[in-house]
Amino acid sequence: MAQAITLARPYARAAFELAHAHGALAAWSQALAFAAQVAADPRVAALGNDPRMQPAQLVALHRPEGMAADAPFAQFLGELAEHRRMALLPEVAALYEQYRRESESQLLVKVTSAMALDAAQAEQLKASLKRRFKREIELETRVDASLLAGVVIDTGSEVIDGSARGRLERLGSALAS
Repeated sequence: MAQAITLARPYARAAFELAHAHGALAAWSQALAFAAQVAADPRVAALGNDPRMQPAQLVALHRPEGMAADAPFAQFLGELAEHRRMALLPEVAALYEQYRRESESQLLVKVTSAMALDAAQAEQLKASLKRRFKREIELETRVDASLLAGVVIDTGSEVIDGSARGRLERLGSALAS
């Protein structure tokens, strides 16, 4: 996994710079998401290592429908195909999204709560996080009943554990010391 991320990083950076230069960040996001989904299919992944598959054939498999073969994104896919790196597309897409969010002053925050957040709670949390991090916030929520109560907020670089389970674990550690 770490090796895949390391290999994907320069491709993601190049994709971001190309998309930014063409003013097409959103279009590249969609195209990369499509190509990553195709690359993640085990049947397609097996073809990526088949020496009989030509790079142009691999590009055609991963190129969104209706996109010209000479489009910048198709050329980018061509570079990946030439180096037999199509399997890196899921990592490239994820890193690209990070670069895009940074450039747009957005922060993806993963919120895990004991119970589902309603719309008002989610908006209140977004407003609070926006004040704290001084960036636009994109919330990704999920429910984990094992938290007992509260939320765990993960910004990627910081984790705020406000769950009852987390507090009980910290209390147990303090008592054990």
